[in-house]
Amino acid sequence: MNLLFLMTDQHRVDTLGCYGNPHVATPNLDRLAATGTRFDRFYTPTAICTPARASLLTGQAPFRHRLLANYERNVGYLEDLREDAFTFPEALRERGYQLGLIGKWHGGTSRNAASYGFDGPDLPGWHNPVDHPDYRAYLEERGLPPYRISDLIRGTTPNGNQGNLLAARLHQPVEATFEHYLATRAIEHMERYAADGRPFFLATHFFGPHLPYLLPDEYFDMYDPGLVELPPSIAETFEGKPPVQRNYSAHWTFDTIPIEVTRKLIAVYWGYVTLIDEQIGRILDRMDELGLTDRTSVFFTADHGEFTGAHRLHDKGPAMYEDIYRIPGIVRIPGEQPQVRNEFVTLTDCTATLLELAGCDTKPAVDSRSLAPIVRGERPEWPGELLAEFHGHHFPYPQRMIRDDRYKLIVNPESVNELYDLHADPHELSNRYTHQELAPVRRRMMRRLYDLLRERGDNFYHWMTPMYDIGALDYDPTLSSFEKEGTAG
Repeated sequence: MNLLFLMTDQHRVDTLGCYGNPHVATPNLDRLAATGTRFDRFYTPTAICTPARASLLTGQAPFRHRLLANYERNVGYLEDLREDAFTFPEALRERGYQLGLIGKWHGGTSRNAASYGFDGPDLPGWHNPVDHPDYRAYLEERGLPPYRISDLIRGTTPNGNQGNLLAARLHQPVEATFEHYLATRAIEHMERYAADGRPFFLATHFFGPHLPYLLPDEYFDMYDPGLVELPPSIAETFEGKPPVQRNYSAHWTFDTIPIEVTRKLIAVYWGYVTLIDEQIGRILDRMDELGLTDRTSVFFTADHGEFTGAHRLHDKGPAMYEDIYRIPGIVRIPGEQPQVRNEFVTLTDCTATLLELAGCDTKPAVDSRSLAPIVRGERPEWPGELLAEFHGHHFPYPQRMIRDDRYKLIVNPESVNELYDLHADPHELSNRYTHQELAPVRRRMMRRLYDLLRERGDNFYHWMTPMYDIGALDYDPTLSSFEKEGTAG
């Protein structure tokens, strides 16, 4: 079984046609979803690049693999996985797999993709490395113009300086874009692997649609900003929320940007999604032409989402909203029927799935559950809640989150906690942690989070014991939290 893994960076799930967007053209990913399993509740284990990618590599939650923050904004954590850490490519290599990774690595500093056995150009950094020798050679060989941008969009920081670059026009044809280059290199590797005949794992990790959105005119202006419905959470007041969120909004200069420019930014983001979809289409079409489709499982997902103005924020950060934690997740295994599933699954679950499909032992991926039974249409026993964690971006900021069908609890030891009723308040505008009518829900979820963290070995539960008086929650250890208190509301 060949394995094709397609991944984007900072990708909102609501930008895809197959997830309900009526405006954005994503025919290739829609086609993949229509022939595979689309997961409607697919989440990242942590909404930041390096830790999420390390979880995919290891099948471990961030607290376990300990690669907790991006190097570019290092906050004193480890910068590489431990030498003895289990990784799925090692297991695949032992089964005779050819291994390729084209695109964003962002999985450590001293150890690159080649350190784990992957073929492909070494492309470091968090955004398109347009000065990389292989990319420049690609342009020169084809007589394509070099990278150049204009019409920069950015806001103003509280100290009066220019804010981070959010978008700009790229003065290159589509064939010269870094996205087209990555797809071309992926196709070249696929052709070589097909000629070899041994099974392969080939990943293509696009750097986009991560900001800044740098696009040729046809994509920069592809979508009319008038089509953009602003996210309802743009009405965010931050009342009763952790102060860090208001500070992040100022850092990302949201209130200094006219609302019509915000609409344009979202429209440009949509154009970026379409550009990437077209490049994914090139890869999938070539797979068909090579006769590999019937023996290749295909995955599509992202490392995390993006705010694009939701909650008056850009990028991601210490705010555990659905905008950045819920991500696209599509898996197609040859011979299995298309479907949509609602289990809570995560990026980390891809690890055990890859291992199972390759005939490897899944047990070393200790925080990962194979999705293969679900894709086969089975109904395996599955957790009814989701856990996620965060450790910091720019500065340490520990958080833990648990959500079930209706409620989401976020524990912020250094600030106020958050509780959201996702049925009554799907855009997470009202923090109801202190609302007395939800006290039974708060107690139930706090206890459940504590139990799950303790079972996993996540020492965050030690912080919870004195701070939230876990022992005073009237918990009967002979019953589950759900059996004890039920579901309020």
